[in-house]
Amino acid sequence: MKNKIRVTRSSMPDFDDYVNEIRDLWSNRWLTNMGEKHNRLETELAKRLGVGNAALFANGHLALEAALEALGCTGEVITTPFTFVSTANAIVRRGLKPVFCDIREDDCTIDTDKIEDLITEKTSAILPVHVYGNICDEKAIGKIAARYGLKVVYDAAHAFGVESPNGSIAGFGDASVYSFHATKVFHTVEGGAVSFRDESLYGKLNEIRDFGITGPESIASFGGNAKMSEFHAAMGLCNLRNIDSEIGKRRKAAERYRGRLSGVRGIKLVEPQKRMKSNYAYFPVVFDGYRKDRDEVFAALSAEGIHPRKYFYPAVNCFDCYRKRFECGHTPVAERISKRILTLPLYAGLEIDDVDRICDIILSGKK
Repeated sequence: MKNKIRVTRSSMPDFDDYVNEIRDLWSNRWLTNMGEKHNRLETELAKRLGVGNAALFANGHLALEAALEALGCTGEVITTPFTFVSTANAIVRRGLKPVFCDIREDDCTIDTDKIEDLITEKTSAILPVHVYGNICDEKAIGKIAARYGLKVVYDAAHAFGVESPNGSIAGFGDASVYSFHATKVFHTVEGGAVSFRDESLYGKLNEIRDFGITGPESIASFGGNAKMSEFHAAMGLCNLRNIDSEIGKRRKAAERYRGRLSGVRGIKLVEPQKRMKSNYAYFPVVFDGYRKDRDEVFAALSAEGIHPRKYFYPAVNCFDCYRKRFECGHTPVAERISKRILTLPLYAGLEIDDVDRICDIILSGKK
């Protein structure tokens, strides 16, 4: 059997580049608590994302919890069940109630036509999720939020490097939250960030991630510990220098998949949005009416040492912990797609020959 192919593989900078980046840590011994590398990465990220402000966190989940807290969200938060469980967990862990809205067929983002019916007097925010690098309908969401006085926090874990003709997506809503986990297009091994336009939000986020500390002998709030270390920031600085070339490599593999699988009956490709600059974060495929169902394709690939992912499956509101505590169902599109979706391996180092091998297995009668 040939080498195993995972659904993703972390991009890594040149080893010597990383060594050079961390070399001064052995002399200054400043390893955490918003050191020089942390602060430099915040500045460079804000510039790269085209937004005025960015606050780094130890991971994307803590960044999302912090954004909800800093914006004063209460009661109910409308979100989508077609996401990684972290999105909904962040809402629940903040003592809030997730209200699940269904998704659109074409790009798997939240269905803006269904949001208003879910708004109650307890609703304080909308938490839409950019999916597979596809961007939510920001204009429609913004109008709804303005009409009802709601906060908007975007889960942008899949959207680093995506650019809109209408401006930076990092500036959408009140805040956008990024994950820099090792599996993402851009990563810091573990990490995350909140991007935002209102400068006053930075102080609140800083308190939340640093125990509520506002001075040497001053604790202003009940903050936690969600700081990014200098080693993680150094990885981010190195990877940020290479991000465009990494996305370019992903694009070649994605285009090969599209060339091989487009137009096949029963195979639906989630198309990149028009006028958007994609980051080629994932290659999702919906098997609906194909001669093999999703699980059969998954098994056939796994038998050959190829490991795609049922991403997202199941829909979040189908997990036991959500069924037991919250009203679930009413999201038939999300549930149906979750049972048919498969994300194929995609990363910068994926060889075109391996893309062809994956496609050959899918397109053959082999099980």
